[in-house]
Amino acid sequence: MCSWCWGFVPTLAAIESTYPNHQVQLVLGGLAPDSTAAMDQATRTYVQQAWRDVAKASGAKFNFDFWTECSPRRSTWVACRAVIVARRFHLEREMFEAIQHAYYLEAKNPSDDEVLADLAQQLEIPRSLFLEELNAPQTQRQLEDDFELRRRLNAHGFPSIGIIKAGQPILLHSGFCTPDHIYFDALQ
Repeated sequence: MCSWCWGFVPTLAAIESTYPNHQVQLVLGGLAPDSTAAMDQATRTYVQQAWRDVAKASGAKFNFDFWTECSPRRSTWVACRAVIVARRFHLEREMFEAIQHAYYLEAKNPSDDEVLADLAQQLEIPRSLFLEELNAPQTQRQLEDDFELRRRLNAHGFPSIGIIKAGQPILLHSGFCTPDHIYFDALQ
């Protein structure tokens, strides 16, 4: 649910096509903990401006109907946990992409369990099992494991890209960038 990560999609695709023999692992950063509170106006304004900035910098498309059709909340951990549950079905990347598409192009709120369950069902993950695991303690623990890996990589901005080389985490870049800004020599 990071708009800069949405704009990063072409860079990630370029990395994957340049280095097809390297395994890419999504590491979820968290961004904003669970909340049922409506997003305040200052945050709404900030995020909407970020969408405009990302569109300008990356060419990514956004459906601004989200801001009138949904009840925005600053709550991203549930979407992260949805990716964790999908990981168990070997559908992590598909869920990640489905969440981004639903949020940015279809004006659906991925802070809502039911929206995420709809996406899981489209990926043929059993809805009831998905909903049971979405907010389960073990799913939160696995998300916290991702947070720990993010900290070990010293990745404090979103998106970030890093590698594990000889067992050591190496941060290659933090924040939005295009492929020509990635230090690819570390991947050799």
